[in-house]
Amino acid sequence: MSTSAVKDQPKLPARTGNRTLRLVAERLAVFLGAIAIWELAARTIVDPFWISRPSLVAQRLYQMAVSGDLVWHAQTTVWQALLGSALGLICGVGLGAALAYRPRLAAAVDPILMGLYSLPRIALAPLFILWFGIGLLSKVMMVFSLVVFIFLLNTMQGLRAVDPDLVDLMRSMRAKRAFIARRVLFPSIVPWLVTAARISVGLALIGSVLGELLGANRGLGWYVENASGRLDTTGVFAGLVLLMIIAVILNTAVDLVERWLVPERT
Repeated sequence: MSTSAVKDQPKLPARTGNRTLRLVAERLAVFLGAIAIWELAARTIVDPFWISRPSLVAQRLYQMAVSGDLVWHAQTTVWQALLGSALGLICGVGLGAALAYRPRLAAAVDPILMGLYSLPRIALAPLFILWFGIGLLSKVMMVFSLVVFIFLLNTMQGLRAVDPDLVDLMRSMRAKRAFIARRVLFPSIVPWLVTAARISVGLALIGSVLGELLGANRGLGWYVENASGRLDTTGVFAGLVLLMIIAVILNTAVDLVERWLVPERT
């Protein structure tokens, strides 16, 4: 290795840091540009009754934060989404692993799974309310019905992608099943589970809000519906902005988990 190559190696972290700062600056510029265009359009082209204004939305968010409504509604929606996602993760991984090791059973139930996965959840909403009521459980099950198939299918594909020669090698060395699962199978499906979690963030919020739209007395979905019924465009946009912020936070959390579990992908 040449002396110049050795001298250049310490500069890599600095370059990575510069790229990160540049990315943050570009994202901030895009965000501020979109806000400026929205504010300008609402003041000069479109009546604020239809699209509100960022300044009014910011004022409403501040009022919600001061009154406690922001936390009250946001925590309800997020809690429902997290509970449904956790249940979907547990059941999806368990069923996916069982079907991955029983290909004949997986082939037999595949049309049923795809049919259930393709059902519009809005069509199932009346049944959920009938079965689980209008409380927390119906919202959690709505979220569960959206995310469980994502984890199930990703787990199946992840386990099927495991190199069988590696598993045979471990068995030839008399490794126990628990050891193989911990050292071979689980590391192989982690990237698939992270991808499933990333997809499930948006679906979980959709399911939580959908459940609130059908029957609730709090939550961001209820807040948006209530504001819409009062022709309160600013309230509608405030609820939507909050949902976007929550989605960004949850996606960032998934990114951090991915960097911890799968550092080679970052």
